[in-house]
Amino acid sequence: METEQQQRESINNSLSQGTLALEGVDTLNLPKLPPASEPESQLQQISRQVSQFLEKLPEYLGSFFQDYKQPLITVALILTAIVTARLVLAVLDAINDIPLLSAFFELVGISYGTWFISRYLLKSSTRQELTQEIQSLKNQFLGE
Repeated sequence: METEQQQRESINNSLSQGTLALEGVDTLNLPKLPPASEPESQLQQISRQVSQFLEKLPEYLGSFFQDYKQPLITVALILTAIVTARLVLAVLDAINDIPLLSAFFELVGISYGTWFISRYLLKSSTRQELTQEIQSLKNQFLGE
């Protein structure tokens, strides 16, 4: 009985010290577990998740671009065409608001139209020359 009583007291004493010691065992050579970490706060969890997401962001963007390369290029070209058209229209509107400049451009347009009709469209031989020039331009752009 006495030995059981002594064992209980030694166990109680060691429990009060925070470690449980077995009799006859050298506890200095036993592996020790690291202390338990404190639970993360909600802010720490969110910051950890954000940092993990930002680490993988270049990988996500690269795979997204590889998967949708052609549609992205098409959308970019359409947006570029829309921006360019709006810019050209804005410049033309600004030029049209200058009082004498719009009349001058109309005169230039009428003069060029008259010259083009008289040069290429009145005679049959000049119409054939125009079609040959158009055909050579097509061949240059599209290939033969």
